[in-house]
Amino acid sequence: MPTEILMPALSPTMEEGTLAKWLVKEGDTVSSGDLLAEIETDKATMEFEAVDEGTIGKILVPEGTEAVKVNTAIAVLLEEGESADDIAATPAKAPEAAPAAASNEADAPAAPEATAPAPAAPAKADGGRIFASPLARRIAAQKGLDLAQITGSGPHGRIVKADVEGATASAPAAAPAAAAAPAAAAPAAAPSGPSADMVARMYEGREYEEIQLDGMRKTIAARLSEAKQTIPHFYLRRDIKLDALLKFRSQLNKQLEGRGVKLSVNDFIIKAVANALQQVPACNAVWAGDRVLQLKPSDVAVAVAIEGGLFTPVLQDADTKSLSALSTEMKDLAARARERKLAPHEYQGGTFAVSNLGMFGIDNFDAIVNPPHAGILAVGTGVKKPVVGDDGELTVATVMSVTMSVDHRVIDGALGAELLKAIVENLENPMVMLA
Repeated sequence: MPTEILMPALSPTMEEGTLAKWLVKEGDTVSSGDLLAEIETDKATMEFEAVDEGTIGKILVPEGTEAVKVNTAIAVLLEEGESADDIAATPAKAPEAAPAAASNEADAPAAPEATAPAPAAPAKADGGRIFASPLARRIAAQKGLDLAQITGSGPHGRIVKADVEGATASAPAAAPAAAAAPAAAAPAAAPSGPSADMVARMYEGREYEEIQLDGMRKTIAARLSEAKQTIPHFYLRRDIKLDALLKFRSQLNKQLEGRGVKLSVNDFIIKAVANALQQVPACNAVWAGDRVLQLKPSDVAVAVAIEGGLFTPVLQDADTKSLSALSTEMKDLAARARERKLAPHEYQGGTFAVSNLGMFGIDNFDAIVNPPHAGILAVGTGVKKPVVGDDGELTVATVMSVTMSVDHRVIDGALGAELLKAIVENLENPMVMLA
């Protein structure tokens, strides 16, 4: 029977995307691995590959369509021997669990037809859909396999032919709980300020340009609003004397000229944070709803400004990498972030973030913790200031102000102070970071 091609979830947090461009047209024959379309997520434009072979029978969602929900049918794939006439005869699938809402299209029947073949729409024990290729479903049906017990090796966990060929049948799984049970009521939405219409009325008669939000800006607005409302922030501030670091950096850069490497102050900050997370391992953690996950490696996220928003690419195992390796990797990630070419695994994860606005002349600022991180270091510019030296004499030093925003659910005040102290010591004594 014809198979629906669904809008893929190209990252764990993706809920909708823009179908930017179709790379195939109706009537084209495709094989597994062929490129079907370009999908714009909130962070990047990614290519979507076919996982089955067949013929594109019908394109359901035209290119350029925005806000296409994940698991929405975007095209229909015909198998060998099928034609476009078979598409109309395909029984409608029961809708997946979703909030009750008005629809522009006729709703599917409340209960599936008794004659619908079991393998056509397998489901997990919790009612969620299991994604499997048509061939894998047929083989599973022939062998009496329960697809809910098979782990898929295809894209995004899809079960493919190889997964079922070597599997053996087991006792039928217990019937899932009644799918008709309504989903738990969502918590009341937090106040979000005046509506768009209310704001527009305030400016009637004034000249303005209305700018539509793209996926990235919508995501930034939603995530940071949630972060500020739900994360109990507290802030720790320190001044850091940079003279030793600047002198050490100048010496290293001279020695690295032949390798084409030029270290920035930000490279040292990333390394200092990574090492500090190892020195105070209780801070190398994330909030996971009902528990805290304490990580072993130091995975440090770094905010990168791009047109219309920002990325936070993650430098994994930053504590084990040299300064030159961190510098090279950071430059690559930043360049691809500005082109929106990062893969999801390159900007998701991490336990702690660095946001540096010092390069823009900002003296100091408070950053918002990006969940599930436990903290973020806001870095200001280095400026020459009068300071009292260790000998009690007044002198001039280059001083950088930093503010560490912390999730109090993960890190308490004294623990956060210990982490910031370690960061300061690493930066004021940069040679220890190479030990």
